[in-house]
Amino acid sequence: MLRFISFGSGSSGNCYYLYTETDSLIIDAGVGIRSLKKYFRDYGLDIYKVHRILITHDHADHIKCVGSLSHDYQLPVFATRTVHEGIDRNFCVVRKVGAELRHYVEPGVTVQLGEFAVTPFTVPHDSSDNVGYMIEVQDTTFCIITDAGRVTDEMAQYIGRAQHLVIEANHDCEMLQQGPYPQYLKERIANGFGHLNNEACGRAIATNMCEHLRHVWLCHLSEENNHPELARKTIETILRSYGIVAGKDFELEVLKRTKPTGIFDCV
Repeated sequence: MLRFISFGSGSSGNCYYLYTETDSLIIDAGVGIRSLKKYFRDYGLDIYKVHRILITHDHADHIKCVGSLSHDYQLPVFATRTVHEGIDRNFCVVRKVGAELRHYVEPGVTVQLGEFAVTPFTVPHDSSDNVGYMIEVQDTTFCIITDAGRVTDEMAQYIGRAQHLVIEANHDCEMLQQGPYPQYLKERIANGFGHLNNEACGRAIATNMCEHLRHVWLCHLSEENNHPELARKTIETILRSYGIVAGKDFELEVLKRTKPTGIFDCV
């Protein structure tokens, strides 16, 4: 059985954990190592059983601990070549990823990593590069899309294959426009290379989901420009307009920004 935990999802730090009885991987390493070790102990998990790290992109809230985590536990780090180069340049990453632990992935090319068949795909964002991941374990499909300026046709295809989907619902458009951010930052967030808003997220799910979709988690919510219940209600309303009922057709949950979730069984 595939299981999923979010250890943090937001601008303070992003880190997700996928595991089976015999294999496991971390997606993004933006949560501090001491916090991560505590979370593993709290859940009765062994951090030494983590086998590899996948990185989506090179912004600090997704990579600030990747070098230290990789070094301390000798974990190979998989990312595109451009993302690895961005990690090298990012001053927030104090310890860089060792050359012997760097591994490269390419969008559209599936790699077998232990039990996990991993396919990266391009996600538009204003980082050096950014990918989502489709992860297949036997008959289970898990897809993660974070920090997405918009939904492309390629992304839509992967959403349509997912049984379990983590997708960004970063901001409410009105809250963003009425909020305290300077104009240049508002434009950056909304320009198609920033972050996905609640309505776009809801439409992406409604128009692309497959009949086998079982669970959706909303990730990377803005603290200033969104609220968990607002995100949920907005997306539920959009889904209902398409005849889709969250809680009946599939489960819909909001990931916490700074706290770990429970353990989800992806069945």
